[in-house]
Amino acid sequence: MTLIFKESKADVVGKILNTERCPCSNPQNLRICSPERNTGPTFFCDVLESVFFVFILQVLADNFTTVTEFLLLGFSSLGELQLALFVVFLFLYLVILSGNATIISVIRLDQRLHTPMYFFLGILSTSETFYTFVILPKMLINLLSVARTISFTCCATQMFFFLGFAITNCLLLGVMGYDRYAAICHPLHYPILMSWWVCGKLATSCVIGGFLASLIVVNLVFSLPFCSANRVNHYFCDISPVIRLACTKTDAHEFVIFICGVLVLVVPFFFICVSYLCILRTILKIPSAEGKRKAFSTCASHLTVVVVHYGCASFIYLRPTASYVSNKDRLVTVTYTIVTPLLNPMVYSLRNKDVQLAIKKVLGKRGPLKP
Repeated sequence: MTLIFKESKADVVGKILNTERCPCSNPQNLRICSPERNTGPTFFCDVLESVFFVFILQVLADNFTTVTEFLLLGFSSLGELQLALFVVFLFLYLVILSGNATIISVIRLDQRLHTPMYFFLGILSTSETFYTFVILPKMLINLLSVARTISFTCCATQMFFFLGFAITNCLLLGVMGYDRYAAICHPLHYPILMSWWVCGKLATSCVIGGFLASLIVVNLVFSLPFCSANRVNHYFCDISPVIRLACTKTDAHEFVIFICGVLVLVVPFFFICVSYLCILRTILKIPSAEGKRKAFSTCASHLTVVVVHYGCASFIYLRPTASYVSNKDRLVTVTYTIVTPLLNPMVYSLRNKDVQLAIKKVLGKRGPLKP
């Protein structure tokens, strides 16, 4: 493996000093070096000017990124077990693709599923399909490859799309919680509260908000200087493993990233909790046990996905980068990059009778679909 680096900071500063600002090599500044000018206030002013100029050059040189590619260590420490991991992850990836494709297909083909709840479920399945596509193919290739490098630009691109789809999923889960609140707590006003125009606006806002937040975070991470360290102790370009490689203080950047994490994780989760408290209060007022069971069943699938997704994401992103522990965090990351996208179609297909019936109809077990 051959790594290509730009010039070091010392070389950059030295070249500029020697060619552009060396007082003795510039005929216009010979007065600084002449013996008769090396006394008095003028001399000290010139010295201060030169020192200040060197300081400015050093600051500029600190912003030069010298790393052109990163090395994704991933699961390289596991040795021969990587082949077994490849088989397992490939199988899970195929299950994720087929499961989400099934959910998207049945929602589109069955007219009974053309409701706001399944509209958002279809968008969530689409987002999670692209979400896994950003991470898993590269991880599978690296499990069989000796050269696990990724270019600086590709690393930034991978992080942008990963965070974009991940934040979109968080916002969509929050919107789905509001949808359940409107359906159970305000059933008479539900057609107005969740009209197709409102659903379209909410879905668009989730996608735009997710990628705007991702753009801010990625810009903060990759505006930092990366001087020599390029070994990313992860299987993809995530925030903490990459930002730890920066050769400068990252406290201010990490604080802004933490604020973004609070906005996209804590705020939607808070609204989900408030929605379910209202839902619980409404369900407890239902007199029949059958009515309570049906109301709970419509929320169980969504609540299961929310707990797993927000729990894992909060554990990783709502804490300082310095507390990053590679092995344990990598295991948690596998949970929300593989298990959660796998859990979504399984939960909604196994626990939802409408989806089960639609799947059977699509497969031809109950005859053709009704128009």
